[in-house]
Amino acid sequence: MFLPSRFFHRISSASGLLLIAVPLVVATLAASRPAAAQTTRLWTQSQFEEFEKGTPQGVAITSDGHLSEAPGLTDLLTTPSTFVWSVAVDKSGVAYLGTGSPAAVLRLGREPGAKPFALFETRDISVQVVRLGPDGTLYAATLPSGKVYKLKTDSTTRQDDATATVVFDASTLGSASANGKAVSAKPSTKSHYIWDMTFDSAGRLYIATGDPGAVYRVDPSKPGAKPEEFFKSDEAHIRSLAWDAKGDLIAGSDGSGLVYRINPQGKGYVLFDSPKHEVTSVVVGADGTIYAACVGDKGRNQLPPLPVQGAGAVTITVVQPGSLQAANASTSIPEGTEIYALSDGQAPRKLWSGKEEIVYAMASRPDGLLALTGNRGRVLRIQEDGSFADVAHLQAQQGLNMAVAPGSQGILIGTGNTGKLYRFGMATAKHEYASDVLDTGSLSRFGRVEIGPASSAYEIWTRTGNVEQPLRGWSDWQPLQDGAVASPPGRFLQWKAELQPGGVLGGVGVNYLPVNAAPVVDAIVVVPGARIPTQMQSSGSQTVNISFDSSGQSVSADDSSSSPLTAAKDRTAVAVRWAAHDDNGDNLIYSLYLRGDGESVWRLLKDKIKDKAYSFDATMVPDGGYQIKVVASDALSHTPGDALTGSKVSTRFVVDTTPPVITGLKATLEAASCAHAPCPQQVRLTFDAQDTVSPISRAEYSLNLGTWQFIAPVGGLSDSKTEHYSVLVPATGISSQPGEQLITIRVYDRYDNVGLAKTIFTTTAK
Repeated sequence: MFLPSRFFHRISSASGLLLIAVPLVVATLAASRPAAAQTTRLWTQSQFEEFEKGTPQGVAITSDGHLSEAPGLTDLLTTPSTFVWSVAVDKSGVAYLGTGSPAAVLRLGREPGAKPFALFETRDISVQVVRLGPDGTLYAATLPSGKVYKLKTDSTTRQDDATATVVFDASTLGSASANGKAVSAKPSTKSHYIWDMTFDSAGRLYIATGDPGAVYRVDPSKPGAKPEEFFKSDEAHIRSLAWDAKGDLIAGSDGSGLVYRINPQGKGYVLFDSPKHEVTSVVVGADGTIYAACVGDKGRNQLPPLPVQGAGAVTITVVQPGSLQAANASTSIPEGTEIYALSDGQAPRKLWSGKEEIVYAMASRPDGLLALTGNRGRVLRIQEDGSFADVAHLQAQQGLNMAVAPGSQGILIGTGNTGKLYRFGMATAKHEYASDVLDTGSLSRFGRVEIGPASSAYEIWTRTGNVEQPLRGWSDWQPLQDGAVASPPGRFLQWKAELQPGGVLGGVGVNYLPVNAAPVVDAIVVVPGARIPTQMQSSGSQTVNISFDSSGQSVSADDSSSSPLTAAKDRTAVAVRWAAHDDNGDNLIYSLYLRGDGESVWRLLKDKIKDKAYSFDATMVPDGGYQIKVVASDALSHTPGDALTGSKVSTRFVVDTTPPVITGLKATLEAASCAHAPCPQQVRLTFDAQDTVSPISRAEYSLNLGTWQFIAPVGGLSDSKTEHYSVLVPATGISSQPGEQLITIRVYDRYDNVGLAKTIFTTTAK
């Protein structure tokens, strides 16, 4: 039985104490883990979004999560240009490609292996539109000059700007006159947009322009015929054209996203005001339904200005079909597409929408509406009920246009980045789908494969490996054996399905069990003189940050315990902190062991610790040097016989809780030498300081409970466990009243343990 897709919610568990009070905060959270124990897991692909991560060949991915047969996709040609902006096909199947960067018109015969011929080349940036007239003559529109050239399709010599016949030049169009009247003016130096072209039944050419948005008409069969303004819009651009069954011209605009119906007299009527900015494509179905692909936010203009003529070489990138932008321009890509169906007497109906798909071209076919996406290179087949299927993946970044080939020759598709030509819709003997790659996180064993309901006529194969890329040392494809994966254990797995005639696959689930890996203790930090509190002790407590040394210790990147931990200063305690991870995501439990200098046995300090920090009383062990060993166990996630451990030993640290001892303390009066009697008295202070573990760090004295005054040992350098002091106390510090005087000494060792002593001396009257 097939189990549907599951969502494994990652569970966060506390490791350490989470204290919100200040200044003492301990915030140590363990890394999220996919599961609390190492059990059999199921990886499923049964929904459209999951299947989309794979690679289909002659396979359709339906919106309800099934794989089925689809027409084939053939790579016909890779052009030397970056973009194939437009494609036209004549009755014999010969294709004509309008390209950009460089700009040319290529002719490609229908014979297998035919070589392209450069029929036309131009100094313009792109050949934006190519269309075949009813008589078989080819017309090519260029940008940014805004010209339409009449080309000889059977020419064996290359045509160019000078030799081809110009039938339309936007630069000569001035202020438009009334509908149907010829218009002309002096040539303009501005750039011009031509977005689409089409022919009526009389062979007249209609040209959709931008800036301004208009449709011009010219009769190329009449030599010297002037273009006339057929329809004028207040929109910025007329982007797409199509004919309906009544002979009216359907036009989509950029600016407000309008769909017009224009009668033969050039009178326009707005059929639909879309919620989007631009109508990139309009097509008319066999039943008269008009389909409009709408993109872009109405709040901003998506079409950038064309680069000016004469500016030299310009790098261009596609933003929308036909849109050009200079390399240094900044333009937002429109967000998502909505396709609407417009039928006479009915309200506009949203047929389909995609938040991540930008539809650049459409074609109405008996088996559904085909939509070509330009940002992901997908061909979608959309049904009248809104269901859809991804029927082809292009090996190019942008699908730009489609042209229906005659007879059973399918549909030709032009792309950008790179400029390629594909044929879609031909029968193919291969219907294969390769899944996304599963990363189990560690070496795993694979079990039975669960298949979705309503599946038939298929065969499943698998392959495994231990590196992410399947081409680098993976196993060969192997069919299932008794419904189970026959491929060897590995960290990565991929499956593929081969569909037989009429085959359908409703989903695939692969059972796997990660092979248990031992936990790893990444780093240990031991801080004598610090305690990790369980609650705030006092607002005036001093704190110390406990962090891992990034240069010297490796800490797992997903281990949140690598962030600083704040502990309270306490010379009677030792704080220990560690980082650990488990490749299987198992829950870990820890034990701490202590070993002193010269010892060979590790003695248990604390076990069954679930946090990654611990502090203990330093007074429970004698002063001296020690090491701590942290042992991590995954026993919480496994049966006792399968549990594994990992450990790490800290660097040596010193426990020193005993203060230094002061001996031989004497205060001897001495007469100071001076020029005038009586001379003041002064005191020679001598003593020894000794510590059993660490060097003496500093000494101070206080005379008659006065200010503490630093004193240096004999020799000036304080670096030994025993130091001798001999210093003269200045006369200014001695009371002027004769009698008993008090001197207090305090001495610190390296770990701030302090030893105190005092002595009394008596002064006499001066």
